[in-house]
Amino acid sequence: MSDFKNIEGIYFLGIGGIGMSALARYFLAGGYTIAGYDRTETPLTVALCNEGCAIIYDDDVSSLPELFGSPSQKEKVLIIFTPAIPADSILLNHFKDNGYRIQKRAGLLGMISRETDTIGVAGTHGKTTVSTMTAHLLTSSHVGCSAFLGGISRNYNTNLLIGESRFTVMEADEFDRSFHQLTPFIALITAIDADHLDIYGTAESMVEAYQIYADKISEGGVLILNEKVAGRINPSPGITCFTYGIEEGASFRAQNIFHGDGYYSFDIETPFGVVEGVRLLMPGMVNIMNATAAAAAALTAGVSPDEIRQALFLYKGVNRRFDVRVSLPQITYIDDYAHHPEEINALISAVRDFYPCRKITGIFQPHLYSRTRDFAEGFASALDRLDQIFILTLYPAREKPIEGVSSDMIASMMKNRNVKVITREMLLQEARQINEGVLLTIGAGDIDRFVEPLTKMLKERF
Repeated sequence: MSDFKNIEGIYFLGIGGIGMSALARYFLAGGYTIAGYDRTETPLTVALCNEGCAIIYDDDVSSLPELFGSPSQKEKVLIIFTPAIPADSILLNHFKDNGYRIQKRAGLLGMISRETDTIGVAGTHGKTTVSTMTAHLLTSSHVGCSAFLGGISRNYNTNLLIGESRFTVMEADEFDRSFHQLTPFIALITAIDADHLDIYGTAESMVEAYQIYADKISEGGVLILNEKVAGRINPSPGITCFTYGIEEGASFRAQNIFHGDGYYSFDIETPFGVVEGVRLLMPGMVNIMNATAAAAAALTAGVSPDEIRQALFLYKGVNRRFDVRVSLPQITYIDDYAHHPEEINALISAVRDFYPCRKITGIFQPHLYSRTRDFAEGFASALDRLDQIFILTLYPAREKPIEGVSSDMIASMMKNRNVKVITREMLLQEARQINEGVLLTIGAGDIDRFVEPLTKMLKERF
């Protein structure tokens, strides 16, 4: 890329993030020297180290490799950071004070987007699953793609795919208006529910941001909208607009839906013909919608109906998206990233659909003070649908405390009184008392750190 002339190395502040790690892998494969910082060691950072990245966990300039630590070398390197890095970071301020070339992660994705035919998948929920499905459909076809994914694909055990195709699939993140950096050829929007109100202020402002994203579609491109979004976002002149869903009138429509034993079968009616006899081994109507969205993007990119059918049957999902970790006669354990009331509702509906008449226990960790404040009633209503609920103490991430906002706030609004607020230290102890049914871990904070210990404990017990 012309933007990388004379660049030898790239330093990632927050390299352990799912989006940052994909970029690190991409440029590592391109022959660049890659290093980075993150607060804690995780399986993802360990994997990156094993692949050739140099990672430190101390916010300390003296720990930097020579290429990145010496201001005399600054013309040879690029510094990438995420909004999760605090403004008082010693490393970030070292790079700023010494005149290094610094850019946000979204800006780097924007550079790549401008040089490929990007399929950008945006939406307050569903974008990780739809982008991963889309990438799988293209990769399994004669079309191919590269992809930057917001989760670890179970089909490929990575969040990065590198192909020879002109298409690049990207998750278009609305946080901090990051998706405004992209120039998609095909833009897909899954949902526009109120979220990130700490950034946008109002739901109306958020819709405006999605319209700006849609307006960035390159000339002759395509806009694909969930049928529930249609009417809220308008295509620019010269842009082809499709919708997807299950209702009459949707351009890409799932129909003849049949729920078999552990699978769904359905047909997808499309402007390119009918994709008949699709089998999907993922639970919930939400995943039929996700599969229809991914098929819409893939068919538009030139994938054939036969290739769609074959690839959807082989789709295995994404880590932390209805991730079945234990499946035994007595107990099933599922981990999910859901962190918005609508996502939790969709998760519980899918669990009820696939595991009828079984007791469902959920362990939920609220993520962000602002989101908890804005959606406390929605969280309470969604969690009420569970049989037993443990709510972990709130995970603040980048935020300072807000007076009166806590996990107890959600618990106090719930009608189901079989609820208990617990600390992280109590989690495994409480989980040991669960003897049957379905156990869910839910949330976007650090609850994922308990997935392996819970998996190990349940397999040993049962």
